[in-house]
Formats: sequence, C-alpha cells, structure tokens
Amino acid sequence: MTGTTPTAPPPGLHLPRYVREEAAARTPVAFPDYRSTGLRAPLRTPVDLPHRLTEVTGPVLGEDRVLPTDADLTWRNGGEAIGQRILVYGRVLDSDGRAVPGALVEVWQANASGRYRHVVDNWPAPLDPHFDGLGRVVTDSLGRYEFMTIKPGAYPWGNHHNAWRPAHIHFSLFGRAFTQRLVTQMYFPDDPLFGQDPIYNAIPPAARYRAVSRYSLDRTQDNWALAFEWDIVLRGTDQTPFETEDDGDVA
Repeated sequence: MTGTTPTAPPPGLHLPRYVREEAAARTPVAFPDYRSTGLRAPLRTPVDLPHRLTEVTGPVLGEDRVLPTDADLTWRNGGEAIGQRILVYGRVLDSDGRAVPGALVEVWQANASGRYRHVVDNWPAPLDPHFDGLGRVVTDSLGRYEFMTIKPGAYPWGNHHNAWRPAHIHFSLFGRAFTQRLVTQMYFPDDPLFGQDPIYNAIPPAARYRAVSRYSLDRTQDNWALAFEWDIVLRGTDQTPFETEDDGDVA
C-alpha cells in the first residue's frame, strides 16, 4: 500500500496500490538492438482501464488440475529426456518480501540441443521424443516452486549476424485474475553469450542480476541433478525484469 487512511474507507471493493519502480530501472518497451520490438512495441500511450469483476476475480485452478508430474519435465512419452538434469527452484515474493501462495507458475524451454518442440523451430538440431519443454506448478503456502528439467542449449535466432541466445527458461505467472499475467526469462550464471544478447542487455545494468539464477550446491542432488535457485519478485525496487508492459514492468 502507498499509505494509510486515517478514517474508515467507504464501503465497496478496494484494491491495493503499489509503488512503481524508478524509471531508470525499467527497460524501454522498444529496444533497437532487439529487432522484433520494432513490430511489437506500442506506438501510442497506453490507456488505463478500470478494474471490474473480471479483473479482480481469480482463475479457479484446483489441486486436481495441476499434477505433481507437471513439474517434472525430464519424463515424457514413457522415457527420459536427454541432457543434464537440473532442479530449478525458488519463491514468488511481493514487493515487501512476503510469499505469494497459490500462484500458477508455467515454464517452457528449448531442449538440450537448443531446439523447441514448435512448428516454426526448424533449425537442424535434434528433437528429443521424451522432452516437450513444458511444465507448471502452483506455489505452496510459503510461495515456493520447483521444477526438475534439462538444462537448455543455446540456439540461433536471426536477430543479427551469428546471433545465439544464451541458455534460458521462460516463466509465466498468473495472479488472482487471468489479466494478471507476467512473463519473464531465467538465465544461468556466467553464460558467455550474455554480451551479445540484446534481450538480456535491454535490462538496465543494475537490474540484470535479477534475471540470473544462482547455482546451489546445497540443493544439488548427488549423482542426479544440479540445482539453480531463482526468486521471482513481483513489484518494487527488487522487481524481477518482466517482458510485459503492465504498470511499468520491464522487459
């Protein structure tokens, strides 16, 4: 909340207001080095729409709709995926560091060779019949999530000459309504491709570390999987860089 009210508020629905991040820490929606933003960035000033019932009522996910197997991307179609197993885990937090329980967290990623299972991804890297690159989980009462997956490979993407994207995993988070969706990417530490990736470099330098996971020896599973920790902060001065334009979120 931005402040307190000395008298009782009038009856009706009251929504929290959040402190916006400073403009210097937000990535511009259009970034020349990231060529496709020229086609996607809005040309006019966004219009604020009032919150109505649709915007403030949440999706009913239900425990039976998101299964434990949805969080294990390493086993699909009756077999094991090829590549280095990794445990990706962390917490979803609000601007005050409080846990956000019951948030739907979805991921999608390329396989170990850097190829997506998608009709438009046809560069000559092998597909894995036991890896579709899709997973989802609902955060627990402490805002925790975790996925078992395969470390994705780098891939070419045609943004500029000899352009390769660093290894990354896409994240989508749903809040209390379907209109409350945030999309971001998680990177891995010390990737040699950071320097030539315009998506990573579109993030202001002071905020780039928030998009990079941390290797965790404590959570690494002996003889099974490496572990990487990545917390997602929804708003405030420690906000994770996001790709959406909602309320000043950064790309």
